[in-house]
Amino acid sequence: MSSDERLDDDLLTASAAEEAARPDDRMDDERLDEENILKPEYVRAVREALEAGENETVYDLVEPLHPADIADLFELCDKDERGPLAAAISDLMSSDVIAELNDYVREDMMESLAPEAVATIIEQLDTDDAVQLIEDLDEEDQQAVLAEIEAEDRAAIESALAYPEETAGRLMSRELVAVPEHMTVGDLIDYLRTDENLPTEFFEIFVVDAKHHPVGTCALSWILTTPRQVALGDVMKRDQTLIPVTLDQEEVALMFQKYGLISAAVVDEDGRLVGQMTVDDIVHIISEEAGEDALLLSGAGDGDINEPIRDAYSARVRWLVANLGTALVASAIIWYFGAAIEQLVALAVLMPIVASIGGNAGTQTMAVTVRAIATNQLTRSNTGRILWREARVALLNGGTIALLIGAATALIFTPQLGAVIAMAMIVNICIAGLAGVLVPVAFDRLDQDPAVASSVFVTMITDSMGFLAFLGLAVLSGVVG
Repeated sequence: MSSDERLDDDLLTASAAEEAARPDDRMDDERLDEENILKPEYVRAVREALEAGENETVYDLVEPLHPADIADLFELCDKDERGPLAAAISDLMSSDVIAELNDYVREDMMESLAPEAVATIIEQLDTDDAVQLIEDLDEEDQQAVLAEIEAEDRAAIESALAYPEETAGRLMSRELVAVPEHMTVGDLIDYLRTDENLPTEFFEIFVVDAKHHPVGTCALSWILTTPRQVALGDVMKRDQTLIPVTLDQEEVALMFQKYGLISAAVVDEDGRLVGQMTVDDIVHIISEEAGEDALLLSGAGDGDINEPIRDAYSARVRWLVANLGTALVASAIIWYFGAAIEQLVALAVLMPIVASIGGNAGTQTMAVTVRAIATNQLTRSNTGRILWREARVALLNGGTIALLIGAATALIFTPQLGAVIAMAMIVNICIAGLAGVLVPVAFDRLDQDPAVASSVFVTMITDSMGFLAFLGLAVLSGVVG
């Protein structure tokens, strides 16, 4: 065959492949819009087939979807539709789908399924994903599901559930490859090729001693590029980061970030290898913690649109009640200076500006501080330096804003009132800067989450001190009698 004939054949093959791909592209267009979001008409078709009891049609509609899109479909369905949908597509309920599900949606779906159906799904998952699936069930439901699972898998899940939530022991994967240090590279390669019980995916080999203590790690790339006769002890990396089973997930994520880890061994109280944490787990933890801190700063609870209304109400209302109480402090200050405000209406006009700017300045500093605490950038060793830094930033910000508002107030009202509001602005922004650091640090020193209620107290301080500084200086300066 000539080169031209081969070229023609290649072009025909490519054309055929392109034609074969086109129906799938059209199917994608029927399901997803240009932003890869499930189209309303597609979701409606699935729900109508589900309501009519046409499970085969439901399966055919859902089967082509990516696992992440299947998870989105569950979230778009009503609560009472999720159980029947899971039953209709049980073969498609892979670990990838379960991992993508919203926590509340997953919990609702599991509660609506029979224990046997939940057990069937769990047996397809790795241990860490199985634990994530079962940990939110009621104790009675947990026991019913565990009773349907094979003894070996049940023992692994029960062992993980024995550890506190959000710790390495609860989140770690028990599927790993661990070999003795006396092996050679050739022995290891033969073992990897013949053992049928290896994990589906792994990227690192853990080397252990006779007591199952980790003594080193070997990346697969090292194994594949090293002669067979070389001992593992000569090629493995002995310096490794070990994670205690009781370490909080946030600390685990910080270790991965600090040391640039792909995976790390998890050890029990006796230093024995019991599992591993991998970077895909860490990405999920980082995303979860970042969203959690942002929501806690606002007092919005979990902030999930799938959260039950009662839980959302309970989480939010208590901070609104606390905010109501702190707002009374600012109101009391205004009431105390009521006579001065009556004499000069301009004070009432300008008061909100002082409080608003101070509140924003405090929120900025508080956000920086909470993040610094969460990432271990702010510790007991450098608290004083950070406090001094934020004080200088606040002084510069206060001076800039004071100059602007003071000049505008002097032009509109009087130069004396302009000087008063300028001075009050400097005082309030400086206080806001200090409060933005000290309040989260105080919560952290008390072993409380610094993001939980910092905003409520910082707002109280900035509002109260802003009103006190402005109205107090107005009285002291003689602007009002």
